Amino acid sequence: MKTKESLFKLIFLVCAAFSILAVLMICLFLFASGIPAIHKIGAIDFLMGQKWKPGNDTFGIFPMIAGSVYVTAGAILFGVPIGLMTAIFLSRFCPKGLHGPLKNGIDLLAGIPSVVYGFFGLMVIVPFVRNTFGGNGSSVLTASLLLGMMILPTIISVSESSLNAIPSSYYEGARALGATHEGAVFKVMVPAAKPGILAGVILGIGRAIGETMAVIMVAGNQARIPDSILKGVRTLTANIVIEMGYATDLHRGALIATGVVLFVFIIGINMIFNVVKSHGMNT
Repeated sequence: MKTKESLFKLIFLVCAAFSILAVLMICLFLFASGIPAIHKIGAIDFLMGQKWKPGNDTFGIFPMIAGSVYVTAGAILFGVPIGLMTAIFLSRFCPKGLHGPLKNGIDLLAGIPSVVYGFFGLMVIVPFVRNTFGGNGSSVLTASLLLGMMILPTIISVSESSLNAIPSSYYEGARALGATHEGAVFKVMVPAAKPGILAGVILGIGRAIGETMAVIMVAGNQARIPDSILKGVRTLTANIVIEMGYATDLHRGALIATGVVLFVFIIGINMIFNVVKSHGMNT
């Protein structure tokens, strides 16, 4: 028995070490390949430059940074409220006969490839935005709507699991003190599940900011700072995918450096939300 336990401990240790090693190798590759390019271009010119013209050795990624922030913020605006309300409905208000079909539909949304989402956005959302709000349809608004739809399964699943994990005594205690069903859910259960809900939001944001194919198909891919949500935009991920196939020398290094910026950006978001989550758990 002890030999078997030791063997499984070793297997678990190797798996954990492999995960850490994979992250370290990715970091090493990105920083080793990207930092020299940033140094050669100039950190200020690279991060704050507003022109991306590889043919002229001009590599300013600020329009792509702004584009990623815009579409991610738009996805949060659309996806988080809908996802949270759906999770609360599934956890505390949904009839038993309806829960199964709804849950299966949400799980199916999570399994749809991003290129299918992109095709749907291209054929449905782009014409809708164009005919309703104007412009050519490929815009910040379109990408935000599509990404908001794509992050729903993640937010719903994690938030519902967090709500279901709250002991029933919380709800029963609130009802015993005279709270209504809605009051017990929204004033007791939801605040108690806040750390898990924040985790779902973090994962949703990671999905939104890291999405590439769907965004390429509907965002317009214009390397400029948009002055309207109806204008086209290019994100950091789209910039890498569009040009990496033919990039060489400094151009290729600049694209890898774009990946470094994206990597740091995601780490920063996770750190901020971890601080917020820790503060929420301590209050």
